[in-house]
Amino acid sequence: MVQSFPIFAVRFLAALVLLFGPAFLSPAAAQDARQNAPGQFDFYVLSLSWSPSFCEAAAERGNAARSRAQCSERPFSFVVHGLWPQYDRGYPEYCRRPAPRLERHVMVSMLDLMPAPGLIYNEWDKHGTCSGLGTRAYFETIRKARASVKIPEELLRLARPKTISPEELEADFIKVNPGLSASAISVTCDSRRLSEVRICMTKDLQFRSCDENDRRACRRNQVLMPPVRGG
Repeated sequence: MVQSFPIFAVRFLAALVLLFGPAFLSPAAAQDARQNAPGQFDFYVLSLSWSPSFCEAAAERGNAARSRAQCSERPFSFVVHGLWPQYDRGYPEYCRRPAPRLERHVMVSMLDLMPAPGLIYNEWDKHGTCSGLGTRAYFETIRKARASVKIPEELLRLARPKTISPEELEADFIKVNPGLSASAISVTCDSRRLSEVRICMTKDLQFRSCDENDRRACRRNQVLMPPVRGG
C-alpha cells in the first residue's frame, strides 16, 4: 500500500523551499551555476608551495622515495603547486572527463617550476581542464603567473630554520610586489610548518582581492620554514 505524505509535511517543505530556495533540497544547487564549465570562472589562485616543508613532511610520512624528484639535493624554495581557476565562492575541478592528454614534452618543460611529473599531470587534469585553455596555453599561463610574482630575496636560499607569523610573511611579499595587497594573498600551514603562499590574480594575471581564499588561510600565530637544501 502506498502511504500518502501528510499534508502538513508537504506545506512545511514548501515553506522551506520558499524561504531558503532550491539549495535546501539539493547540495549541488548551492554550487556556482557554472559549476565545472571549462573557462567559466572568476579568477585564478597561484599556489606557491614551500618545498622544504613538503619534503620534510614527506620524509616523516615515509614518502621520501616517492618525492625524490622534488626532494633531492636541488635547492628548491618556493615551487609552483598550481594555478587554480576559482569562483567568487567555491571552485571548479575536473572540468573535462576524460581530460585531453597532456603531451610529455609540455610536462617536461615545466619541471623547473613544478619539479614532480605526477604533480604536473594531476594539475592539468584537476585544474587545467577548467581554464578553458589547451595544454600548452595553460602551462604558459602558469609560467607567466609565476614570473609576475617576486620572491623575497632572503627566502630564496634560506640557510637556517625561520619562524615567522603569516602576517609577516605576507608583508614580505607585499613589500617586493607592487600592487599586491593583504586582501590578495594568504598563507596556509600544517600543524607547525608553512605550507603555501596563495596569491589571487585576474584572468589577465593582475593581483586582485579574494575574501574566499583568505577564509581558508592559516590561523596559527607563527609557522616554521625549514631551510632550503644547500642554502
